[in-house]
Amino acid sequence: MDIPERHEHDVLVIGAGGAGLRAAIAAIEAGASVGLVGKSLLGKAHTVMAEGGMAAALGNNRPEDDWRVHFRDTMRGGKGLCDWRMAEAHAREAPDRVRELEAWGALFDRAEDGRMNQRPFGGHTYARLAHVGDRTGLELIRTLQDHAVHEGADVFMECTVFRLVMVDGRVAGALAYWRPTGEFVLFRARTVILATGGLGKAWKVTSNSWECTGDGVALAYEAGAELMGMEFVQFHPTGMVWPPSVRGTLVTEGVRGEGGVLTNSEGERFMFRYVPEMFEGDYAESEAEADRWVEGDRVANRRPPELLTRDVVAKAIVAEVEAGRGSPHGGVFLDISRKRSPEYIKAKLPSMYHQFRELAAVDITTDAMEVGPTTHYAMGGVRVDPETATTCVPGLYAAGEVAAGLHGGNRLGGNSLSDLIVFGQRAGADAAAAARDLELADIDEGELEAATSAALAPFGRTDGRNPFHLQEELQQIMQDKVGIARTEAALREALADVQRLSGALDMCSIPGGRAFNPGWHTWLDLHAMLTVSEAVVRSALERRESRGAHTRIDYPDSDPALGRTNLLLRCSEGRMTTATQPVSEPPDELRQLIEEGV
Repeated sequence: MDIPERHEHDVLVIGAGGAGLRAAIAAIEAGASVGLVGKSLLGKAHTVMAEGGMAAALGNNRPEDDWRVHFRDTMRGGKGLCDWRMAEAHAREAPDRVRELEAWGALFDRAEDGRMNQRPFGGHTYARLAHVGDRTGLELIRTLQDHAVHEGADVFMECTVFRLVMVDGRVAGALAYWRPTGEFVLFRARTVILATGGLGKAWKVTSNSWECTGDGVALAYEAGAELMGMEFVQFHPTGMVWPPSVRGTLVTEGVRGEGGVLTNSEGERFMFRYVPEMFEGDYAESEAEADRWVEGDRVANRRPPELLTRDVVAKAIVAEVEAGRGSPHGGVFLDISRKRSPEYIKAKLPSMYHQFRELAAVDITTDAMEVGPTTHYAMGGVRVDPETATTCVPGLYAAGEVAAGLHGGNRLGGNSLSDLIVFGQRAGADAAAAARDLELADIDEGELEAATSAALAPFGRTDGRNPFHLQEELQQIMQDKVGIARTEAALREALADVQRLSGALDMCSIPGGRAFNPGWHTWLDLHAMLTVSEAVVRSALERRESRGAHTRIDYPDSDPALGRTNLLLRCSEGRMTTATQPVSEPPDELRQLIEEGV
């Protein structure tokens, strides 16, 4: 099939969220021509759903907060599996990246002295999240997209990449289609950056938007890249649980950061009973002590237990529900009206106020919210070099949620947005530098013909499976068998189910034409969703312990032997295979920070 539309760039960025936009800006600043491909409209990437803020040790709230404290918090939160080089770079560079956003026009909330305000979040020693109310991701995208367009990025909206093009073992571009028309388009490039975000749409209950189908992870895997840490999928402790139409919609951690408390059906503030031994001394032991912290008394620095790391809070909520102390619709209660005035809530959490008022008929200035865990974030993804964001595939980079390494076994809230801007910048700069020494490769037309024919195959079949039914079945399987608590038996069932559904893809048929055809889009997305689902299941089977966001009921304890080991996945002769890799050990001075504190 002829592909009449073709474009050439030095650097091709796939994904127009925070990481992709920041990478594009860095590449342009380095002198490269940049193509920016987005699955949705510009400004609608999933980054806009990030609400609470971005973590950076600016020291505005507490002058003793610096990169070393942020580094330590990140490493501890990741349960031993963070790449220390990424964690150090992130902690050191995040303040400059945030100030850069401010210089480009981002309007952060201000403290009384005029400096950026910073709010507390779970797992962070100090209040360090720079924010714009509870709409921080939206402001991040607004600022970055304006700057990227002004700098000269070539933007291709509503365009989905479904194949990376390889020449002699090096990435040479990408094959995509326009979502409105179904027409194919070829992008040739010297280097390619994946910034496609997460994979949460493989689960039924998720905070992720429709774009998050694991595209970049699957594209990299099929091109020969290694995946790492895929068993670590974060279930955010507070998603909406009612009404059913919005179940899983995120309730920002900023609600708890601003003083919201979690209670069960008995009115008990239950998180005091779930403080892990390693965190004892860091968190308040009574409601009175926690209230002093919320009111501004930071002398003892003992945070409310609602601000424990997300894995701990999510598991505590599940335990309360299973013990029969849940809310009427299967969650628990989150109440900020007990601690804050209506005026304060509306000023600090305007999106949450309107979200619950419009979707659940709940006024959070007077009543509690019903919340429960929701699939939220993938700590695992494509294995990258910690310095440059390169993958093991020549010419291919990855940044943001699609990349693994920074967050280890559990991500701290707020680290996602600063991750995007720190490693987006690094990926863009290195990809541009590498592109200077490369020529555009000649792409075999026969390979393009085979790829486009395969993508159109379901149009030639009749009376086949409905891709929407396959998607629903996959989401239910992942929800039921690969959720917040896992077992060997359920995971093995899930693996067989995923493999069965993968075979069923070749039996799907799609009616109609290619233009505006959501059935076809879903069928193409399913290739990625099934790949990442298999990767999560296989990794979860291999990690026979409980650590961070990965909980095995049959292996409830953490295994020291696995505590410094990452699981890798590779494609070998068409099959997904597992391997292990030791976690890189930090130098003595950084190890001391982690173990003893600053």
